[in-house]
Amino acid sequence: MERPALNRSLDASTFRNHYYLKEELVRFCRASGLPVTGGKTELTERIACFLEGKPVERVKVTKVRTKLAGTLSEETLIESPFVCSEIHRAFFKAKTGSSFSFNVAFQKWLKSNAGKTYGDAIEAYARIRNEKKTKQTPIDSQFEYNTYIRAFFAGNPGRCLSEAIACWKWKKSQAGSHRYDPADLMALNEEKGRPENGK
Repeated sequence: MERPALNRSLDASTFRNHYYLKEELVRFCRASGLPVTGGKTELTERIACFLEGKPVERVKVTKVRTKLAGTLSEETLIESPFVCSEIHRAFFKAKTGSSFSFNVAFQKWLKSNAGKTYGDAIEAYARIRNEKKTKQTPIDSQFEYNTYIRAFFAGNPGRCLSEAIACWKWKKSQAGSHRYDPADLMALNEEKGRPENGK
């Protein structure tokens, strides 16, 4: 079944049953006069409400500018609300090394620990990096591709990334769930036009 075009004549149930890129959701929201802020999950819910004929709540966007007084040190308190900036990036690179990046877990830690010190943040960053090496970190629900690829490799350790991507492309073109299922390997058969040969 072909994926239906995302337009105003689509019913909410059909819409929810198919995969659309965030860019497509944003484009639809713009064309329909809906707010375009938020992640993929929020956009999906907003569009589903719209297609059901329900009122869509307007999103209040408030820009908060936090001025950093002087330079950062390990004793400086983490401001609220915390916003990642080049000043922060430079500070953390100087303290933790050039490979520093604001990963999702560390950003969440910073945003939920306002009032603690940047010294505490440096320790938290090291702890989070070590945890990433030893255990699997959760993937937020809006990152369906990442969730799918991880599940694909968990179920098929000997497979390669190109096979995982081929299965994902097939899966997202189908109606229904976009979670990995071992039956998705049939996409490889369709792609090759031949039996799986026991792989």
